[in-house]
Amino acid sequence: MIADITFGQFFPAKSPIHRMDPRVKLVLVVLMIVFMFLAKNFFGLGVMVAFTVAAMLLSKVPMKLYIKSVKPVLFIIAFTSLINLFYGSGEPLWQFGFLRITLNGIFNALFIVIRITALIMISALLTFTTSPTQLTDAIERLLKPLAKLHVPVHEFAMMMTIALRFIPTLLEETDKIMSAQKARGADLESGGLIDRVKALIPILIPLFVSAFRRAFDLATAMECRCYHGGEGRTKMKVLHVSGGDVLSLGLSCLACAVVIVCNFVFPSLR
Repeated sequence: MIADITFGQFFPAKSPIHRMDPRVKLVLVVLMIVFMFLAKNFFGLGVMVAFTVAAMLLSKVPMKLYIKSVKPVLFIIAFTSLINLFYGSGEPLWQFGFLRITLNGIFNALFIVIRITALIMISALLTFTTSPTQLTDAIERLLKPLAKLHVPVHEFAMMMTIALRFIPTLLEETDKIMSAQKARGADLESGGLIDRVKALIPILIPLFVSAFRRAFDLATAMECRCYHGGEGRTKMKVLHVSGGDVLSLGLSCLACAVVIVCNFVFPSLR
């Protein structure tokens, strides 16, 4: 399961999505997430899904990586869809006590599955096509107006990017610790819930020790390189908004407008 977690990983490739300005990509991802939640029917959600799939194909990232990014949250998707299955108006197709399944409930469950999956895909698209350095620059540039209010924008962006960067590293470290504990005869899979929680203690303790050691080494390395925050720092690569970025923003705004129209023209799910 840990090996299937791909969140925070960068996949280098030569694609139009990789060449986009990271600021534009970040704005587009936020815009897509917002309008995926604003979509009230399958028509509006279908527009967002089609836009997401098109971006995934243009990114030249293998589809198996996107599929792997969904695997760790399959339980959450199934649990959420199961709850929405019993939440719907109309004549019941099946009923047992206060539990009942209606046609609208089935549509609600399917709608939630598609929405959550699309949200994961669009988030994975951002991390797969944007390096940590680019992501730091994008966050810092977008939050730059807050610096006038004495908000430590650079430090905030740096912390977010470092946390995102070390997710795959910590997952790999967890996998190594679990393999080492299993080789020593540790039983991590049998027993009840309490037994499994107790079995995680020999894993969590060395994981926390390793995480603090990595954080200390990183802080030492930054101090040795005379890092003092964002004041007076220059950028090796200057960000520029190209014509393709403007076209992407225009297409995204068009897709969002179609979602709004679909919300008014077509009935909403209940």
